[in-house]
Amino acid sequence: MDHPDRGQDPLETAHALAETASAVIRAVTDRRDMSFTTASTLARLEREGPARLTALAAAEGVAQPSMTQLVQRLERRGLASRVDDPGDGRVTLVAVTDAGRDLLAERRRTRDARLAGLLAELTAEEQQALGAAVRTALPLVLRMLEGDAAPDHLSGRHNSGSVR
Repeated sequence: MDHPDRGQDPLETAHALAETASAVIRAVTDRRDMSFTTASTLARLEREGPARLTALAAAEGVAQPSMTQLVQRLERRGLASRVDDPGDGRVTLVAVTDAGRDLLAERRRTRDARLAGLLAELTAEEQQALGAAVRTALPLVLRMLEGDAAPDHLSGRHNSGSVR
């Protein structure tokens, strides 16, 4: 039965949101100097703090040997370093460096400028509608991330919440 007062079918909306997110990421991500996985790993370290290599690999969905190679490349570029775990001297963590933070900030500025240029091509009405849609979608997207964003699962420490 059709419910005109409810709007579009939630499954169709979910599909459209996922397709839009994927397309936006492809459109605004600069992959010339860094793969998506490398940038995602570096951003995770910046956002969540130092992490064990094994936990970082699991969080990024890659095998440990692949993460080891990725971290070694980041270290060679001066974007990440290994640091002692203050809670356990036997453990080494991977951390983003100031140079890594600077690179991420520059990539974000470039991304935002490119996206702003594209948005400027929209009419004022389209910009307003898109702004409203983004403000509506953001809380949902943030709730989707809540279970994945706990930094404790990266350092090996456990909190009372679920850990993937």
